[in-house]
Amino acid sequence: MLFDSHTHLGNRQFDDDLTVVLQRAKEAGVSRMVVPATDLESTRKCLSLAEAHDQLRVAVGVHPCDVDSVIGEDWIHELKILAQHPKVTAIGEIGLDYFHSPPSGWELARWKAHQARCLELQLNLAVELGLNVILHNRESWEDLTCIVRQFDGKLRGVFHCYTGTLEEAEPLLAAGHVISFTGIVSFKNPGHVAQTASQVPDGHFMLETDAPYLAPMPHRGKRCEPAYVADTARAVAKLRKQTLEDIAEKTTQTALHFFHGFE
Repeated sequence: MLFDSHTHLGNRQFDDDLTVVLQRAKEAGVSRMVVPATDLESTRKCLSLAEAHDQLRVAVGVHPCDVDSVIGEDWIHELKILAQHPKVTAIGEIGLDYFHSPPSGWELARWKAHQARCLELQLNLAVELGLNVILHNRESWEDLTCIVRQFDGKLRGVFHCYTGTLEEAEPLLAAGHVISFTGIVSFKNPGHVAQTASQVPDGHFMLETDAPYLAPMPHRGKRCEPAYVADTARAVAKLRKQTLEDIAEKTTQTALHFFHGFE
């Protein structure tokens, strides 16, 4: 069975056909899924979805591109309450994003500082609640890893949608963190990530779709969905010269060890 460790089923692109999407996932052998939130509103929506579907668990948090939706520190108390829901398995999706421009009215340095402060608050919450974290990085690798290293030994993180080299990942893996691969590994020109996927040791990586984004081949250009994690698994199996069944079993076990609350 397969495990989609990162799928945004709370996205409005799934509002009209989620039941069908979940059925296709089941038919593709995808038995468990983690649904990350992006802000407090989406956290509540994702929790409602998980209450209705046993195969779903939720990561609660405020995405770095959405931290303009929170000010001060009162919001972290609301997130703490939401994070104690029985369907919550992690804090996420959190991190830093320097690729997208700051929202209107935000100067770049202030925007980066606000992202960093929101990340630190959420990492502290994860430590307090004993939850692992789902980490977002986009053109922010040095700053992100610097902040995360301050929490080494206190929590574990998955660096989702990993596209870097194995050499970059190795210090993080040694500290107990893991990485996760999307459909990018199946692209014609996947960059460094193909070599990384071929060499990273078993037990240190998971699979994800990041649906509705980054659909793997042969679905590239279409809306991505959890069933397509099977295509990503096939691509990784080919790169590693392992069987699909072996990849499915090992990545599922890694995900079950990382995310709590699944039966």
